[in-house]
Amino acid sequence: MTEVQHTNLSKQAIGALMMALQKSLMEQSDIVPVLEGFKMTNSPEGLVVLNPPLVKFNEDTTADWDVVRDQPE
Repeated sequence: MTEVQHTNLSKQAIGALMMALQKSLMEQSDIVPVLEGFKMTNSPEGLVVLNPPLVKFNEDTTADWDVVRDQPE
């Protein structure tokens, strides 16, 4: 029987996955094309994503956020 080779996701790759999820939730879009577009390579830490997604924030995207502010005394 042959031994199965395996590798793990690096912390960077997990972060890229989480950013893809956050972006798809914010944009209410499908995450699958982003994941399919990931270019990965092996590193000593595990798989690394070479093209992680960018998540951009502006006043339009944050206007409806429920942010905890200083509470009145």
